[in-house]
Amino acid sequence: MTVIEAQMFTYSSTPVAQQTLQQVAASLQLYVDPLPQMPTIYGFSMEGPNPVSVNLTIGMYQINWNFHRDLPPTPVFAYGTSAETATFPGPTIIARHGVPLYVKWENQLPDHHILPTDNTISTAIATMGGVPTVVHLHGSIHPPQSDGSAFAWFTRDYKEVGPKWTQTTYMYPNIQPPGNLWYHDHALGLTRVNLLAGLFGAYIIEKPEVDDPMDLPSGEDDDIHLIIADRSFNTDGTLYMNSTGNVPSIHPQWQPEYFGEAITVNGKAWPFLNVERRRYRFRILNACNARYLNLSLSNGLSFYVIGSDSSYLAAPVETPTILLSPAELADVVVDFSNSTTPCAELLNSATYPYPNGIASTGTLLGKVMMFHINGQKMSDNSTIPEKEVNYANATMPDPSTKTRYIVMYEYTTPSGGVTHLYINGLRLEDPVTETPKCGTTELWHVINLTPDNHPLHVHLGMMQAIDITELLGYQQFLDCMTQLNDAVQCNVTDHAVGKILPIPEYEKTWKNVVKIEPGYMTSIMVAFKIVDTNQTYPFDATAEPGYVYHCHILDHEDNEMIRPLKLLP
Repeated sequence: MTVIEAQMFTYSSTPVAQQTLQQVAASLQLYVDPLPQMPTIYGFSMEGPNPVSVNLTIGMYQINWNFHRDLPPTPVFAYGTSAETATFPGPTIIARHGVPLYVKWENQLPDHHILPTDNTISTAIATMGGVPTVVHLHGSIHPPQSDGSAFAWFTRDYKEVGPKWTQTTYMYPNIQPPGNLWYHDHALGLTRVNLLAGLFGAYIIEKPEVDDPMDLPSGEDDDIHLIIADRSFNTDGTLYMNSTGNVPSIHPQWQPEYFGEAITVNGKAWPFLNVERRRYRFRILNACNARYLNLSLSNGLSFYVIGSDSSYLAAPVETPTILLSPAELADVVVDFSNSTTPCAELLNSATYPYPNGIASTGTLLGKVMMFHINGQKMSDNSTIPEKEVNYANATMPDPSTKTRYIVMYEYTTPSGGVTHLYINGLRLEDPVTETPKCGTTELWHVINLTPDNHPLHVHLGMMQAIDITELLGYQQFLDCMTQLNDAVQCNVTDHAVGKILPIPEYEKTWKNVVKIEPGYMTSIMVAFKIVDTNQTYPFDATAEPGYVYHCHILDHEDNEMIRPLKLLP
């Protein structure tokens, strides 16, 4: 199909048996497609020795994408500077620290979605046709008008816009510490389907005076993104998403988690990468809707984690495994010179749902990609630095720190079918209750009263977990919270006295996603300031439409596990 023909595609509403989806995935031969690298777009230009701002225009298009040599082309939504250059995932944007970038996001999508939607949840609805979209730069510090509010959506050529839409061009100041971010769709009630269709891509903030002295592997052959996303495919190559909800009498389509039967990396199902016997840098992003990834290498090589989400660590951490929730990112170095084998599989052992679901080990879902390790040891000028940045670790809060209790709930039918999820018993549309002051750091005690681990994401704020404590007398506390929705009145301090879980060393830095363990209270420092300089924001963060915080399991976010966040002067 041509691009124009692809735009006429609409999904089939006929449910497909899981066995059929598994058979399609199993028919795809492992490790036969080379790992693609996404196109690179620079978010600055050089005038002599000085980087200066630029204006970019990036569109969203429906194109056909080849996920595997044995699959027919797949209609997807994709970012690019044109339909001809659009990719799944989208192009990698490289910005320069302190140099503002201006991006005009254009919606060139067709009248109808390629995946089923559900208007019984709070959803952006285009009455004149078109697919509502809006872009959020995940992990970025930027004005609220450029945040990608769920209510600031727009359709093709801005024909129809949401109630909070104000501008076509977003400004990203790029003032936070250097590191890895990503951009993705954030339209109300459509985030899960728009990302599943392909609307996401990587974003890097470079700061040479911080990056260069570390002598990390660099260059397009040695510094590589691995963007992991699970997908299910129909026999005709189209993406499959169940069109029947788990409680169809309430939500005809919505399901609590999407789990695909195939693992893709950079838009290829189970690809391979040829590497030499030297060090490589991998920026690993979990771009799955709901799947957690517990990654390891089959030949026992370690990961040297140098960064978590958008921040460097104080020093590299050597670990055989890395657990990534949806939207989490690990920046790692792997030294293939120490391999005793000619190849190494990247494996995944996380259960789904996480942590108490189905095992992926021993199945196709336990495999991610293959590294073919070639030749003899190479000369290597890169290093794994002994130290990185001095701002990574949070200091313990003083007694005057503003404290909040953030509680995650799951609601079910009498038979156990999940209907929706709330934070603090409230919806996105309910009045704002979290109003931090610009330039301050708060202590959030996040209490998980559901069976699932939830990745918490706070727009604008940078976070760091400092304590994870088990709730004892759980049922008693749950019953009280169900009635009162007040952690203090329910004596949370008498319940949060159980065992304490260790915080992984490779997560001890300022993050934009923190995992919230079920049955535990996770205490998090949330900084509403620039953490490396201890400065407040050089823009009006109190302006409309404000910000949000939410669970980053996209199916949960779309069905009410999201709340507004309004900053005060």
